[in-house]
Amino acid sequence: MELNKKLGLNKNSPLVDRERYQRLVGKLIYLTHTRPDITHAVTVVSQFSSQPNKEHMAAVFRILMYLKSSPGKGLYFKKEANRGIEVFTDADWAGSIVDRRSTTGYCTFVWGNLVTWRSKKQPVVLEVVLK
Repeated sequence: MELNKKLGLNKNSPLVDRERYQRLVGKLIYLTHTRPDITHAVTVVSQFSSQPNKEHMAAVFRILMYLKSSPGKGLYFKKEANRGIEVFTDADWAGSIVDRRSTTGYCTFVWGNLVTWRSKKQPVVLEVVLK
């Protein structure tokens, strides 16, 4: 994405072929599985799939130009003998010294390749009173 560029619904900009735009954005969404560096930009342009204009299509072409200029970047999925699914999870109990909230996290491996991950600070504090 162009730095500090805000895409919106510009009524003055001419519309482009919606099917072509949706096909390109769909392929980019699929590509984000191995190229997490384009995830934010693809999320932004996918919001305008119902009425894309020239400005939106230019943003899609900018993403494509970035991909063309950076081959070899992204996640590499290797073939392994271990053909299983492994999930690891962990949490800290009231780990934050500021607000005593817990943080949980998980990661998922398919055939030894990392495919999903997340960590999140819990929204509430649970107090346990021991008697």
